[in-house]
Amino acid sequence: MARAAKGLTLTVVVIALLASCASSRAAKKLDPPSREFYSKVRYIITPAERKAFLALAEPARPAFIEEFWKRRDPKPATEENEFKAEYFERIETANRLFSGGAAPGWLQDRGRVWITLGPPDYREAYPRGITFYGLPTEIWWYGFFSITFVDEQWVEDYHLDPYGADHIAMINRAQQEWNEPRVRFSGEPPRTPSLPDLDVRIEKAEGEAMRFTAVLPYTSIWMKKQKESFTTTLEVTMTAKDAGGAEAWTFSKTFPLEIPVTRLKETARTAFTADAVASLPRGTYTLTVTVINTNDGAKASLERTFEVSGRPAPDLGDEPAIRRPAPRPT
Repeated sequence: MARAAKGLTLTVVVIALLASCASSRAAKKLDPPSREFYSKVRYIITPAERKAFLALAEPARPAFIEEFWKRRDPKPATEENEFKAEYFERIETANRLFSGGAAPGWLQDRGRVWITLGPPDYREAYPRGITFYGLPTEIWWYGFFSITFVDEQWVEDYHLDPYGADHIAMINRAQQEWNEPRVRFSGEPPRTPSLPDLDVRIEKAEGEAMRFTAVLPYTSIWMKKQKESFTTTLEVTMTAKDAGGAEAWTFSKTFPLEIPVTRLKETARTAFTADAVASLPRGTYTLTVTVINTNDGAKASLERTFEVSGRPAPDLGDEPAIRRPAPRPT
């Protein structure tokens, strides 16, 4: 499994490098103001925007840059573009906080994460390593999601220490979703935030009933920090349809969640669960489970087929009549 993860990571890196080389060649031909813009927005420009910008003639680029920031302006009626101001403020903060290492702070791994995801909700620093023989390590927490950085050379130059290819993909997905333009660029398909790793358990309950349990790791749920807690509300819907496609049973409920900061690590190792019990006649059914996170609209849905094998009602027409003894005279 580790070898497969490394192979996938290497493939992703090679593809990224090839795409980066092609873009770098085109970027070198840009005029200085355009090159400065292109460099600074490297973390938030979409692939479609990048391709369009590099194909423009020099006179058309200022208009593109103006529209680029307008698409991300959360309050177009105000004079200030709050997104743009916050983005460049984060670059300045990253340069100040992460001044060690060869590259400017905003180009280091910690700087990239700080700029695209914002300050962590909780930050652990181990300048002498977590263990006696360990390396300097920082762990940043965004809700239930942790990102680890390691300084392998002891020179204040921390690099991302992902758990594997899946972790890299999750970080990239989070950065894309949390930096979506308010208005999409022409030709770009809309993206719906995802809720990964939803599962469901189907088992017999008491009697002839069936129990359905939706299971979602807390590390898949984005929660907002409210003072000393993380909060969100999940909407859970379950529907069972019979073999003919008719709806036989449905369940819908909202689950407000509030996790204290002090229980963050403990809860991150567990999963949210939602139970429902249904009494269904004997037959084959398809269960559809949908979970929506109201914080960001992230959605997950899955289907499972299951059987209800209750005891059929007896057919008394084929059974011999049962003679009852006559009552004794008193």
